[in-house]
Amino acid sequence: MTEPLNAAEGLDEELAALVEPFDVHNQKLIANVHPISWQNPEPATRYHLVVIGGGTAGLVSAAGAAGLGARVALIERRMLGGDCLNHGCVPSKAIIRAARAWHDARTGAERFGAPAASGPGDFGKVMERMRNLRASISRHDSAQRFTDLGVDIFIGDGSFVGPDAIEVGGRRLDFRRAIIATGARPFVPPIPGAEPGTYLTNETVFSLTELPARFGVIGGGPIGCEIAQSFARFGSQVSLFDMAPHVLPREDSDAAQIVEDALIRDGVDLKCGVKVLEITVADGVKTVHYEKDGERLQTEVDELLVAIGRAANVDGMGLEAAGVEFTKHGVTVDDRLRTSNKRVFAVGDVASKYKFTHTADALARIAIQNALFFGRAKASDLVIPWCTYTSPEIAHVGLYEGDAVEQGYEVESLTLQLADVDRAVLDGEDEGFLRVHLKKGSDEILGATLVAEHAGDLLGELSLATTKGIGLGAIASVIHPYPTQAEVIKKAGDTWRRGKLTPFVKKVFEIFLRIFN
Repeated sequence: MTEPLNAAEGLDEELAALVEPFDVHNQKLIANVHPISWQNPEPATRYHLVVIGGGTAGLVSAAGAAGLGARVALIERRMLGGDCLNHGCVPSKAIIRAARAWHDARTGAERFGAPAASGPGDFGKVMERMRNLRASISRHDSAQRFTDLGVDIFIGDGSFVGPDAIEVGGRRLDFRRAIIATGARPFVPPIPGAEPGTYLTNETVFSLTELPARFGVIGGGPIGCEIAQSFARFGSQVSLFDMAPHVLPREDSDAAQIVEDALIRDGVDLKCGVKVLEITVADGVKTVHYEKDGERLQTEVDELLVAIGRAANVDGMGLEAAGVEFTKHGVTVDDRLRTSNKRVFAVGDVASKYKFTHTADALARIAIQNALFFGRAKASDLVIPWCTYTSPEIAHVGLYEGDAVEQGYEVESLTLQLADVDRAVLDGEDEGFLRVHLKKGSDEILGATLVAEHAGDLLGELSLATTKGIGLGAIASVIHPYPTQAEVIKKAGDTWRRGKLTPFVKKVFEIFLRIFN
């Protein structure tokens, strides 16, 4: 394993804490996304577009506008790449993949007759692999790459000083249009004793180099479930706390139940339906005090992750000076992503309830059209899929049944079990199902939920169909390779077609075939 070097010189304390250990991999990361010796350029007289925030939404906005010939400036105070690259999608999926490998090694003998595996594994190597891969991927979001694309990169705190100007590092950037893409940060509820240093968030959990023997997670949403399951598979004794009676309350209850059962099977101690009262620390041990059915209980852990949700980054940007309205939930935008200042647009986590990387990307593309070319694209036209990367995964696109009914649709739902899909059975991954919600009397797809080991990869076909109005009958007419787990989608189409074969139609066919026998 690569030995860590001394703490990062030239980085402020806040940023240095996010790149521990400062080994060769994190040095490479910083060299790309926050070069210590970076010199901000001289501003142009006036920019077509100034983007504040260098996460996914900001990078897509800047690259897209520059590619169309606009003069673009991009401001980022911490690390280009934002949450996805540095503290979210990239590191978490590297961890999840490693945890699945550990799980397969431990269970392979029983499930598949594979060579028996035992031992604690090397958690330090898992984390080093993650840092190495993250550093390699970071070149795509690097300051140099975006400079080469024609974007003026300014590293520092940006603040509006008027309706058409932003100041950063003592320099004034005048603009024709601006896009706010400052994202969100971990939300930590006001739990007594939850002081900085007593807990981890998604921004700091990936700095761990040693596996905690006892690992606590507050929050039963996607992040909490993904990390809890992964650390349990690495060998931690994991306790997960949540106020809701079950994990993943947004999902269909039977879908969430499959994940809940998987977490328990992997060793996660679920403490749902509890109220966390306080956190105390003694001799490095964190004690979570909580209430369950009126009884006060406590659990000791060595590390504690808080994964309750996200808070929009709206502070310290001078939004008032720009006449941009905002609330604690984020910047207020209309359906075309315009703020109350018509020169200024907002995209991504700071302005959307859908806090996903792919949503930030899609919203940025809408903002470019509307900001620079008088476009009229609407955010409400987007059909947004998402996936929770537990094992098995839960992926969803479109409307849930309850949402569809609220919107006035009569809904017909089809549910296909993975246990009826040959490849899923052969892979030993037959726990799960596909549920498709149709507009009653037609094959129009209103929404779909897929619970499967590779649900996120399989959902694309249904996302395309839902977005482009391709009916389930048309999917049934497409030849799918056999055997694949994606065959469950074709099976749904076949099931719908068989449902159209009413007794009357069947009788007509029987008569026809007798006549022409």
